[in-house]
Amino acid sequence: MAATTVEEALKNNADRLMSIPGVVGAAVGECGGKPCIRVLVDRKTAELMKIIPSMLGGFPVVVEETGPIGPMDRG
Repeated sequence: MAATTVEEALKNNADRLMSIPGVVGAAVGECGGKPCIRVLVDRKTAELMKIIPSMLGGFPVVVEETGPIGPMDRG
């Protein structure tokens, strides 16, 4: 069986991550020179940190507080 890439790990878990209230995005990132999954949250809380896994598909998960994310104003 082939090893899972970080992109596959994110794709396989994106729906689950995005269904968590407070999660506003998820992306592949780099942490300490190695691939990781970045989970973007409106507000980083203890409750969210308990729900969001620390590893997915063998890759570390990093939670980043971004505030609300929405469409850009094109005006």
